[in-house]
Amino acid sequence: MEASARTNESSGFAFGVAAYGLWGLAPAYWKLLADVSPVELLAHRILWSLVVAAVLLVATRSLGAWRRVMASPRHALPVALAAALLASNWLVFIHAVATGQVLATSLGYYLNPLLSVVLGLAVLGERLRRVQWIAVAIAAAGVAGYVVAVGELPWISVFLAGTFGLYGLVRKLAPVEPIVGFGVEMAVMAAPAAALVAWLAHGGEARLPFAAWGAPSPARDAVVAASGLVTAAPLLCFNAAARRLPLVMVGILQYIAPSMTLALAVGVYGEPFGGAQAVTFGCVWVALAIFTVDSIAASRARGRALAATRVR
Repeated sequence: MEASARTNESSGFAFGVAAYGLWGLAPAYWKLLADVSPVELLAHRILWSLVVAAVLLVATRSLGAWRRVMASPRHALPVALAAALLASNWLVFIHAVATGQVLATSLGYYLNPLLSVVLGLAVLGERLRRVQWIAVAIAAAGVAGYVVAVGELPWISVFLAGTFGLYGLVRKLAPVEPIVGFGVEMAVMAAPAAALVAWLAHGGEARLPFAAWGAPSPARDAVVAASGLVTAAPLLCFNAAARRLPLVMVGILQYIAPSMTLALAVGVYGEPFGGAQAVTFGCVWVALAIFTVDSIAASRARGRALAATRVR
């Protein structure tokens, strides 16, 4: 029994590293398409992701569940809101990568877990422990220091953290199975995405498949078509990890993605990392360290309390 549990946890760890590793390397993929409009890339990402979602729904025999969600306004409308948040997050992320602001995306996803805690407080009425308040305050001080030093809010970072945090909140309030939810989100966004591609093609402004009739580029078209897999693969790995690992472990692994993105931004793309960035990232790292240690301690305390209850 213990050997089986260890094997399950080991495979979960591998899936988790794969998921966050793929997300961390995502900027390298989108850099290959930096000459294409972010809006056009977003439309194609949605359409190709819909293709992958359809395959997954069939393979997992989830079409029935997908139809039920699509037919139920009570379930479909919240997922549609989640889809809008996800699309805006994707658009700003693609724009940031194309314009040489990969470092800002890294900061955004470092901030995300802390902002999610604040959203839980504001919307769900969850209570923060004193240590969590300290972590949030340190992160906020880091962002405030950036504003003072640079003279502007790191809006890309804040927007990415905010939209993804809200996306997670909406999905929590309207729970739908991950693959079914992914399929519904892509289906909801597919019509506007297809209309945008058609409009760009009609105006002669498109540069991608189905539109660039006069200048075909098979290599680039293949890269674009892979966007569905680039989107779905880490999601599937994440779902597999979440089923096998404790939530605290998943929370720790999530820092792999922004760390890899930071390494890409500074080490590969040569983005500047000056004093303002160092102070901001330093504060966020300290906040995350405090937050993570507190989460582990709280999880262990709950485990001990549960074990004591069972003994009684």
